[in-house]
Amino acid sequence: KTLIKFGIGFGSIILFLIIYYAIINPIVKDKRARIDTMMNLISESKQFEMDIELFAKTVKKLTPEYKKHSRLFHSRKEVEGLYDSLSRFAAINGLVISKIEKKKPKAIMKAGVGAKTSDKKNKKNIAYYIIPVNFEIEGNFLSYIKFKRDLSRSKKLLNFDKESIAIIKSNTTGAISAKGLLTIVGLTDEFF
Repeated sequence: KTLIKFGIGFGSIILFLIIYYAIINPIVKDKRARIDTMMNLISESKQFEMDIELFAKTVKKLTPEYKKHSRLFHSRKEVEGLYDSLSRFAAINGLVISKIEKKKPKAIMKAGVGAKTSDKKNKKNIAYYIIPVNFEIEGNFLSYIKFKRDLSRSKKLLNFDKESIAIIKSNTTGAISAKGLLTIVGLTDEFF
């Protein structure tokens, strides 16, 4: 009887070890690997969250500089949208735009690139472009002043290089005709 008890105990231990190493141990190893992977992913997530906060602060710090430069320079799409903006501001103030004519962009060279430089058309030598636009607007003088005020409040900068305002003599309401040249500054990559 003792041999049978000893055999049953020894067999139980062997059976337990077989079950443990064949079934339970691989499951435990898989769970440990998953837990390690999860812990690594949690630490990476925390690092990403800290990076996001750092980048958000950097973006917030650079936003005023971006806005300062984005007000000055225009992309090709924004230049095309200029016609719409001028028409919209004119309509709001009761003016009629009789002429808007965009001229060919003029390249402005970087400092130090003189007239003697043979490679003037090289993109590296161009600082920016000036795009001249001829305009002619008719309407009331007060409305024209309001039109220019609205333009000055818009997001993009426009330079009025020339401007002449004349009273239309054939009109008895005191209407004026404003003619001139305005310029906008374009990005080198957009107009090269």
